[in-house]
Amino acid sequence: MHELLQKPLINSNELEALLKERAAGNVDFLLVDVREQMEYDRGHIKGVDMLKPTSMFQSWASNFLETYKDKTVILTCRTDNRSGQVQMILKHNGMKNVINHSGGIVSYRGEVVRG
Repeated sequence: MHELLQKPLINSNELEALLKERAAGNVDFLLVDVREQMEYDRGHIKGVDMLKPTSMFQSWASNFLETYKDKTVILTCRTDNRSGQVQMILKHNGMKNVINHSGGIVSYRGEVVRG
């Protein structure tokens, strides 16, 4: 497993490198944006696999844990506050490899999809 995928926290440069590695088929992980739909629609990191709004956490958390508990998951949001909170809850509930994107999309200089 890639060394960055074993850390609890990665920065934007590391996330950008991991997305390139994933595109080349060298690593496997799920990138989940936990912002709200309106924020996501204004712009999101190219490579996000799914949007799971924090405001709806209660409605998706149980199924997400069951489905992805053995998968490496990277969480991102605007600054890393919400993703950090979701990370702690998922870890507390048995998810082994969940990583927080430090700095969030405001610190990300890679490709962003608008609209």
